[in-house]
Amino acid sequence: MTAIVSRRPEARLVETRQRGWVDPYAGLEAFDYARHAPSPEISAYVGHFWVVTWTDLPEPYVQRIVSHPTVNMTITHDFHRIAGVIKGGFSYTMRGGGRVLGTRFRPGGFRPFLGGPVSTLTGCFAEIGEMYGAAGATLVEQVLAEPDAGAAVGLIEAFLLELGPERDPLAEEAAALVAMAEDDVSVTRVDELAARSGRSVRSLQRLFRDYVGIGPKWVIRRFRLHEAAERVYDGLDLATLAAELGYTDQAHLTRDFTAAVGMPPGAYARLSSAAQT
Repeated sequence: MTAIVSRRPEARLVETRQRGWVDPYAGLEAFDYARHAPSPEISAYVGHFWVVTWTDLPEPYVQRIVSHPTVNMTITHDFHRIAGVIKGGFSYTMRGGGRVLGTRFRPGGFRPFLGGPVSTLTGCFAEIGEMYGAAGATLVEQVLAEPDAGAAVGLIEAFLLELGPERDPLAEEAAALVAMAEDDVSVTRVDELAARSGRSVRSLQRLFRDYVGIGPKWVIRRFRLHEAAERVYDGLDLATLAAELGYTDQAHLTRDFTAAVGMPPGAYARLSSAAQT
């Protein structure tokens, strides 16, 4: 497995794949972040594993996240649960020292482990032990007891493979369409994504609800907000950004941005300027 670790303020967010972190450079001063690639056996389902560790924090540090259209399984001493797609922003408070080990499933990749529409998990948290019984509870105990992050990731991979997931062409199609919505900033409407997929809008909506857990409109808008946060951080003016990302006007972008990030774009731009000086 490979790991990517970044504490360099000059690293671009898109390169380190930390899109969605609010004030990411400040975060990299408070904790260490590593990303572990999945083995080939599990890569059809898992995008990556992520590990956040922190030690001797003099005071609590709150990291806010603008969520992605993915399911995550997280194990820490505070909680061990599976999180469906979170529509709003959320935050995690770090105190003292600790570690969070997360499994970020590919869009559509959790459906074989759920056996039903991923939308049933949207906005919800499910305890690993409750979903997978004794085997899930044992996994949590083993991961918490394993000090080496790479070995802990191996435990999670073995557990997931033991569940016997089967490849699903529809899950892979959903993942490819979500990737298209993320990577191509010119995609700003559902009908545009539907045309590229060869599906009708209704068919695309059903696919996303079943496999991603949320509709394509939310997915597109969320990725455009990720782009907005990154480019506001880089100093792009809001009127230009709103036009490029398909918003009807600057006020609409400001409303969406404030709801997701927790502050208006102007305040976020000032925060980013302070962090980089």
